[in-house]
Amino acid sequence: METETLQAVTTNSFSLYQLFLHADIVVKLVMGLLVALSVWSWAIIIDKFMTIGGAVSRAKKFESAFWSGQPIDDMDDRIMSNNKETMARVFSAASREWRDARRATGLTEYQGSALVNRAERLMNASTDRELSRLENGLGVLATIGSVSPFVGLFGTVWGIMNAFREIAGTGSTSLSVVAPGIAEALFATALGLVAAIPAVTFYNKFAAQIGHFRDRLDTFTQEFVVRLSRRLTERQTEGL
Repeated sequence: METETLQAVTTNSFSLYQLFLHADIVVKLVMGLLVALSVWSWAIIIDKFMTIGGAVSRAKKFESAFWSGQPIDDMDDRIMSNNKETMARVFSAASREWRDARRATGLTEYQGSALVNRAERLMNASTDRELSRLENGLGVLATIGSVSPFVGLFGTVWGIMNAFREIAGTGSTSLSVVAPGIAEALFATALGLVAAIPAVTFYNKFAAQIGHFRDRLDTFTQEFVVRLSRRLTERQTEGL
């Protein structure tokens, strides 16, 4: 009979909802904060999935169009001005310089070299700007991943303190007295891990993706600069 009563108490008291209701105000605040951090991190994760994945996918299409053999002079202005194309914006940063230089005649070797250097600096600056946009929100993920376990640990310590206060107040160490406080403490720990693990995992994933994308943009910049330099050399050879 005593075993059945204990099981009933345990079943009624140890549901997640009941644990939250029975927790004191400090533990409730910790739990609420951890839930809010978890929701915030998932919102960022979903946004980064769409933003970074879309940028990489569109970059592949732009590269295919750019290296299809179409001359620089004939690149479609619609592609260059498309504000959804990360690589197109990097390209257009230098293509504007190229279009301005096309109107000039009789470029010297020094002027051509200055044009190439200027185009490369503009593309590098545009790359940094685009990557900063992609990295927006990753700092929040890193913060959530590092802070959440400690917030959960604080809730754990507070819950254990409550359990010991119950023992001291009742003078009993029975499971019905100790278990609720311990369960609250462990629940806070679990919420801290639930918030931290996805944040850390996806932060590392997105940081690696952005690193690879940076290498891709840098490679594209160098290839474009070489192509631009070759074109200028041809113009100078032709006497243009």
